[in-house]
Amino acid sequence: MYRSGRPVGRHPATPDVRNAPVGEGPWQLPLRPDPALLFRFSALTANAHRIHYDTPYCRDIEGYPGLVVHGPLLAVLMLELVRRNSPGRQVSSLSYRLHRPAFAGEHLLAEGMPADAGARLHIATHRETRHATAEVTFADQAAV
Repeated sequence: MYRSGRPVGRHPATPDVRNAPVGEGPWQLPLRPDPALLFRFSALTANAHRIHYDTPYCRDIEGYPGLVVHGPLLAVLMLELVRRNSPGRQVSSLSYRLHRPAFAGEHLLAEGMPADAGARLHIATHRETRHATAEVTFADQAAV
C-alpha cells in the first residue's frame, strides 16, 4: 500500500496531533480518528492488519509513528463530504488513490468541490495536502 520499496524502519512522517490543516475548498469535513475508531473500522470491515489497531506492532515492527488510518476509511470520509454537500445526488462511481499514510490522532480534513458531472476530493493534514485523492461521478438525474 504505502510501503512499496521502503525497508522496515522509522517512518519519515511524524504526526503532530496539535495542528489542524487549513482548508481552501468549498466543501470541508474534519475528522480526528482515534484508536477506538480505527479498531471499530477494522472490525466492521474484517481488516485484521495490525497497523490499524496494535500500536507497539505498528511502531516497532512496521516502523510507522502511530496507528495507520485505513484507506477505505479515508474513502468513506470523502464520500460523506459529497453526501453532505450534494444531497439528492446519487453517486454512480468512486475512484480513489492513496498517496501517503495518515495516523491516529491527526487532524484530517476532507476537502472537495463540484467538477463536471461529479466532484474532486482529497484528504489533507497539516503535513500533507494530498494523503488521498478521489473523483466521484454522479448518476444521470433523468435516470433516477
